[in-house]
Parts: sequence; C-alpha cells; structure tokens
Amino acid sequence: MSTIAFIGLGRMGTPMAAHLVAAGHTVRGVEINPAAAAAAQARGIHVVGSPAEALAGADACFTSLPKPEHVRGAYEGADGIFAHAEPATLLMDTSTVDVETSRWCHAQAEERGLTFVDAPISGGTAGAEAGTLTFMLGGRAADVERAREIVAPMAGNTIACGEAGAGIAAKLVNNMMLFIGVMAMSEGSQLAEQLGLDAKIFWEVARVSSGDSWPLRTWYPVPGVLENAAANNNFDATFSVDLARKDCGLAVQAGDTTGVHLPAARLALAQLDELIADGLGAKDCTLVAKLASPDGTLRGYDPSLDRTLEGTRS
Repeated sequence: MSTIAFIGLGRMGTPMAAHLVAAGHTVRGVEINPAAAAAAQARGIHVVGSPAEALAGADACFTSLPKPEHVRGAYEGADGIFAHAEPATLLMDTSTVDVETSRWCHAQAEERGLTFVDAPISGGTAGAEAGTLTFMLGGRAADVERAREIVAPMAGNTIACGEAGAGIAAKLVNNMMLFIGVMAMSEGSQLAEQLGLDAKIFWEVARVSSGDSWPLRTWYPVPGVLENAAANNNFDATFSVDLARKDCGLAVQAGDTTGVHLPAARLALAQLDELIADGLGAKDCTLVAKLASPDGTLRGYDPSLDRTLEGTRS
C-alpha cells in the first residue's frame, strides 16, 4: 500500500481521503480549518502541520482546494508542495481551476523533474462520500495510467482526457453545462408549481422524458422530492453559490479566450451574481430557483432561518 499526502480536507477532500484509507493506504493530510481537520482525523486520516510533513516519503499527493489562487499558493514557495515533493511522488490536483493555472502546475513540475496530472472531479459531495466520483485526467499517458490506479478507491469513472490541462478543460465545460442545466431545472420546477402539478409526479415525468438531466435527478429544488436535495434543508449548501459562480466564471473566461459565444452560461453567471449580491453566496446553487418564482419566495426556503444573511436584513 502507498503513503499519500492530501492537501485540503474539506467537504470533498475528507471523504475522498477516507476512501483511500479504507483501501489500505496511509494518508497524511493538511487542513487549516480546525473543525475540518478534526473530522478528517476521525475518519482515519493522519492530520499533520505542513505539506513538508505530509509529503515525506509520499508516493502521491492530492490537492483539493477552493480556488486557483489557493492551488498556486499550495504548490509554490519555500513551504509549498514543489519544494518538498520527491521525484517519485505523483502530484494530482482535483480542484476546479482555470486552464492557465493547471498548465502552470504542469510546467513548474516539469522544470523541477516532478510529475503532475490534472485530476478534476465531478459528482459532488454525494459522489465523494459514495466513492463514485468521475475523475478527468490530463497529462502524459504513462502518468495518467499511474494516476488511474491511485484514484480507483474514490472513483466510479476515470477518463483520460488528453495532454496537460485536458482534464481541467473538460471539467470547466462540464460544469458550465451543469449550471445551465440547474437554471433550466429551476425554471421548470417553478412553472410546474404554478401550474398546480404535484412536484413528485412532475419530477417522475421529467426524469424519464426529454427534460431529464443530472441536476434534476440529484438536486431538484422542491422539498419532499429527493431525500438529499438542499431544498429539504433550507437550501444549505451541497454546492455553494460562491463555488458555482467561481466555476461558471472560469468557463465564461475560457469562452472569452477562445472566442466561443456563451449566452446561456453568461445568464447562469448573472443569476449566481444576483444571489451573491443578496448575501446568499454560502447557500446552495439550486437557490437560483428563487429567481424564477413569481414573487421571489421559494417553497423550502425560509430566509428567517438563514444565518448566512447575517446583517444584510434590517
């Protein structure tokens, strides 16, 4: 079995690392949030104080971090991953970042005689807990095959997407399509409500018809339809508005770079920005259904219970 470093033990990183532990690997993790670190420790992950400690003798290293700047910060500098990784250590980033940051990681690793694979994931917190994530791998073919073996305990699907940066490119396009799908599902759910349709019955119709989609099957934004949907928990985040905005924004940025016209993605981005402007960035991204409601209210969402609004209400 291998020794694996895991930098970032949040809502995705901890269950992912726990699957590696269950597969017999030794996992040494780094997490700056004390509560998250304690939760990781409880699941068999050895939480240490620095990347240097985590990387000592490690066969592989994963990063699972919120934003591109966090990824760059984790890799560069005297205390970073590049400074302490050994030549035999396979470096993999599962974060959703811009293509330029991923290519920077590849280039910097190559300059130092290190091996890097971009390894973004899809499947959300439910997939992380179930060990059914989709891994999209980018890098040299031999390195990608090595990564495929290491990610197996966490994965339901592992797809070799191509050379350096191909994995993250696939992830950005996929997530752009996801948020456009969330917008379609949200509008459909509210129109069905206003037309007097039973939510569960309409969901069953759409699920087996042309309105079907991954967000519809997983995140339907009406309470009482799907057990694990955020709508049953006052839209507390499974995938936050802030993170959705980050991912959608990176896809729109890629559209600007390539000259591809993305009007639907820009509309999805604008709706996420509207929620953030209302102080709802920490809520679940399916709260965009609120923007389709005739009066801005949403069944399953009670703002008076929402601690994330803090001082924004008078």
